[in-house]
Order: sequence, then C-alpha cells, then structure tokens
Amino acid sequence: MQKEETKKRIEQLTRVLEQHNYSYYVLSNPTISDYDFDMLLEELIQLEKEFPEYLLPNSPSQRVGGEITKTFKTVKHQYPMLSLANSYSKEEMQEFDARVKKGLELDTNSLFAPDIEYVCELKFDGLSISLIYENGQLKQAVTRGDGVQGDDVTTNVRTIRSIPLKLKGDFPPAFEIRGEIFFPRNVFDEINEEREEIGEAPLANPRNAASGTMKMQDSSVVAKRKLDCFMYYVLGENLHFETHSENLDKAKSWGFKISEKSKVCKNIDEVFDFIEFWDKERYKLPYDIDGIVIKVNNYGKQEQLGMTAKSPRWAIAYKFKAAQVSTILESISYQVGRTGAITPVANLKPVLLAGTTVKRASLHNADIISKLDVRIGDTVFVEKGGEIIPKIISVDLTKRNENSAPVEYISECPECGISLKRNEGEANHFCPNENGCPPQIKGKMEHYVGRKAMNIESLGAETIEQLYEAGLLKNIADIYDLKKEQLLPLERMAEKSANNLIDGIEQSKQIPFERVLYAIGIRHVGETTAKKIAKKVKSIDLLMHSTTEELLQIDEVGEIIAKSIQEYFSNETNKKIVERLIEKGLQFSLSEEQLQNTTEKLKDLTFVISGVFQKHSRDELKNMIEQNGGKNTGSISKKTSYVLAGDNMGPEKLKKAEALGVKIISEDDFLNLIS
Repeated sequence: MQKEETKKRIEQLTRVLEQHNYSYYVLSNPTISDYDFDMLLEELIQLEKEFPEYLLPNSPSQRVGGEITKTFKTVKHQYPMLSLANSYSKEEMQEFDARVKKGLELDTNSLFAPDIEYVCELKFDGLSISLIYENGQLKQAVTRGDGVQGDDVTTNVRTIRSIPLKLKGDFPPAFEIRGEIFFPRNVFDEINEEREEIGEAPLANPRNAASGTMKMQDSSVVAKRKLDCFMYYVLGENLHFETHSENLDKAKSWGFKISEKSKVCKNIDEVFDFIEFWDKERYKLPYDIDGIVIKVNNYGKQEQLGMTAKSPRWAIAYKFKAAQVSTILESISYQVGRTGAITPVANLKPVLLAGTTVKRASLHNADIISKLDVRIGDTVFVEKGGEIIPKIISVDLTKRNENSAPVEYISECPECGISLKRNEGEANHFCPNENGCPPQIKGKMEHYVGRKAMNIESLGAETIEQLYEAGLLKNIADIYDLKKEQLLPLERMAEKSANNLIDGIEQSKQIPFERVLYAIGIRHVGETTAKKIAKKVKSIDLLMHSTTEELLQIDEVGEIIAKSIQEYFSNETNKKIVERLIEKGLQFSLSEEQLQNTTEKLKDLTFVISGVFQKHSRDELKNMIEQNGGKNTGSISKKTSYVLAGDNMGPEKLKKAEALGVKIISEDDFLNLIS
C-alpha cells in the first residue's frame, strides 16, 4: 500500500471508529458488532505500527492503553476546582434558596418575589476530572487534587471510551469541561468476582476503586477496568450561552456523555420533588450516586453570587443518607472458593434495605470479625451506601446478650476437614487441600471452562456438578476423557447437548497458551499476569523449571505470585494434571506466529526508556525489548544495563544515569543492538 493510500485509510478508520465508539458508549446505541469493531481497530493499530509517522495522539488505538506512567505531573488548574457546600435536610436547602435570593438582592418578604431557576443533577459517586480541549482535541486531563492543583492523568483518561478524544460540531477553540469518572456497578462486580477467584481482596467500593484506577501506572490495566464518565460543567471564554443547561445541551452535541437525568427546576419546590424522587429511585440506576447537585441555572446570576474561599455560593450538594438498618446476626457460615480462600458470611434475620431484602453480608476475613467484635445474636447495623454488597458497619452494644462470646474463627475447612492455613501478609485463611476439597475441585473446573479461560460454553456449573456427582469428573484433565456414550444416560443430556459438549471440549484445544495458563488456576495468577508470564517464559516446561529469581524478572510477578507458581508445580497431582493436558494436545507454548521475531539478543539486559522518539513509539520500543529477551523497568538503578534516551529525556533520569555510570544509548544505537 502506498504511503498516501495508507494515510487516507488511517484517517478513514479513525473517523469510522470514532463514530462507532460514540454510538456505543455515549448514545448506548451500537451500530456494529464487537467483532467487526475489533477487526477495524486491529487494522488501524497494524497500519500505525508500520507507519508511525501517521499515528495521532488521539487515535482510537490509544484507547487500549499500554503506556506506563511512573510519576504523575502536578498541574495547576486554570479555574480552581472548588468543593461544594453540603446539605442534609429540607431546612438547609430552604436556607440555601434564601441565601441565593438575598445575594441577588431579591425581596424575600414579598409575595411577588421571583423564583430562582435551578438545574438539578445526580451527584455521581466517583472521581472528579477536568478535561482541557484545544481545537477539538483532548489535550490534558487533570484530577481535582486539592482544588488548586491536581495530577495529569491524560494517558489513563484516553482509555475511557465515553470520553471523546476528538470533538465534532461547532465547539470553541479552547475550553475546559469537568465531570465524574465512575465504575458502572456491573463492571465493579465482575472485577471483584475475578479478584476473589484468584484469592485477592475485593475492591472496597466503586468510588475508591475509580480513584485508585486513575493513578495506576499501566494504562492498559486502566483500559480493562472499563470506567465510564459523565460530564457536567463547561468553562471557558466566550461560550455564548446564558445558562448552564444550554451549555450542557451544546456539550452533548460536541460528543460528550451528558446525563439524561438532569432537570431544570423552576423553583425550590420542584428541587424538593427531584430530590425525593431520586432518593427512592437511585438504587435502580446502573451506577452509584450519593446525592443531588443543585446549581443556579443563569450564568449572570452565578457571577453576581460569586464564590467563598472554599465553594461557589450558587451551588450546593444535597447528600443522601446512606441506607442503613439494624437486624439480628443469626449465624456465620464459611464459604470455600476455588483457590481455597475462606470467606465468612453473616447470616442475618431478613430485613428490607434500599429496596431489596438482605439476608447475608460478607464479613471478609478473621481480622474484620475481630475489629467489629461482632458476635452471634448481636443486633448489627447493616449499610448499603457506596457498597454493592451490604456490609455490617457496627454492633448495637446496648442490646448485646451478657452471655455472648467472641466468635472463634474456624480452624478446619468446613467442606473437607483439613486444617486451614494463613500465609504471612495475606488477609484470608485458606484450605490447602486443593485437589481433594469438593468446592475447590468444582470451582477450578468452573473457572477452567469460563469465557475468559477455555470458553467451553456447554459445560456450565450445573453440568459440572452433575458430572462430578456421577464420578466422571475429578479434575480439569478428566474433561478431555469424556465420551459421548458416558453423557447420554445423564439427566437432561440429549444427543445434541452431548455433541455440543464434546465439540466444545475439542475446540478448546486451540485456545492459546496464555489463556490455558490462566485457566489451570494457579493461585494469584489472573488473566493479565498469565499473559505477561506466557510472553516471557514462552512454554509451560520453562515455567515449571523457573527459579524464584527468574520468576521475579517477569513484569507483575512479585514474591507472592512467584511462590504460588512454584508451590503449584511442586505438587505432584498438579504436575500430572498438566502432563495429561499436554498429552491431550492443549497449547502449552507460544505459537509459531507468536514466537516470530523473538530472540535472546537482549537476554539479562535491563532497559529504562525516557524521552520522545522519532522512529518508534515508547510502547513499540518496550515490545521490541521484550521480544528480544530484555526487561523494561521504570527507574534507574545499578542493575540498569542501558537507558534508551530520546528527545527531552527527563533531567533527573539523566542525572541519576550519569551518577551511577549507566550507559545512555540512542534509538539508533538500540536498533543496532537488535539488528
């Protein structure tokens, strides 16, 4: 393809992908299948790799992330991001309305005093963000910070699909827009399910998780978190609109995601109606809100009212009370996960909370039980505020039975009776009987056949339970010994179902190595870590014989994961299962296609990349280092082999490299190393 044709194709793909992205994430009206979208995106990424000179900073390809940010630059806000004053009652809202009228010099005693028009908006429970646009392109994204200055998180924000990288329509040449980054509830639930599956502590709540995600160093991990964002405030010179509501409507036409739930209220009574409605209906939303934001709609009136040192006088936040009830803790049961992690669960006297009947609440681990000093028979307070799962927040000690005794945490597995263990530095106890404990056996099989693992759709939890009880499945390797004639006598198993199951099992043999590695269920090895390990070690045989030091050289592998990998392969039962899977023809090494262009030329060499490069992007250079056996790190130390420096190398890095005597090489020097 000629260069000019390539450039045109990149521009065309960019336009098409931007429109599909807008339709899906902003309008919630997809116009193309996920597969077709991925194919177009893959084509764009490939063309940009071959012709990096045509890669635009706001290309749709940047949505997938990959850039590492070790430190987040502090940026001063052009317009301070002030916090809002809070109110918690109707009386406080009436006082706010009176202050507004007084500030506008209206006669509040007159029967004919004009009402104030307010805009009511949902108060999203997430992370405030400020976006700077110039000539229709996203230039910078900055967190609220202390209100005067925040952190530059542009790289991570580019991965959020509902935030436009390029605007459409008649947008101003330069302006700022503010909004709230948040976790949709279903996404948050999925992440916590996966974390609990691999034995990691669940994220506390969507708000804190959104904030923590924005400060992650690896933008590709941020991209996988599927954050969302509503915009709610436009700032800038010459915006040409008299009201806040008009500006939001206009921002929507530029491509921003604006909440459809906002409402212009003609007076404070309509504001009360709006608050009352959403106080009841908020639990039906697919995301969390913790109140309502009320703003004077007219910009002229806003300017007249002005600001205090801490907050605007023309806006206020009405905060909902966290939904809370009291009930009786009747018992504590203990669940065993597929990794053996034990989760204590509070069984409660059923009680209505935030529109649903609550019977159970997670107690997480022994430390939480001890911290709460919660006991059987206690009257406990249960809350469902920013949390998805109800949690016990305290005990009503005035109602405690004087004969109550502290909870004695179990010492043996409730399923198989084996003594529990608790590793240093870990929150959970776990059952070490991984190949003999029924919930672990079945849980491992359910994980193995899952969509992100081997994707054997016909083999769901019920079928696994049925086959386990029939003695046909005792571990994941047994799946590949199943015969059609064994399946047909089973209840609800017709010939078509049996054929589909056998076909699905056969097709799973083509699943690539990194997903097989994730599927076999090594404790603490999640989907992303499995990919990193597979890319580095290239085969299961090399992984089985890796030393601790070699494992620690792999990106995202720390001491806990390294120890877990070695423990897994030191177990004879696990080794036999893997050997059986290898015999059945599963992919336990990288394919020829994946191995293409990989060498050991940079083996045992460690690189730090700094600056801007002419021929390749930083991500491409990092991939080239890994493909040739080298390792990328973010900071310079005595162990650093080379600093790969481009234009505008960080002065601190330069100073440290010179002080430690680390060799600094150019992009051309590096290309010579691997040529």
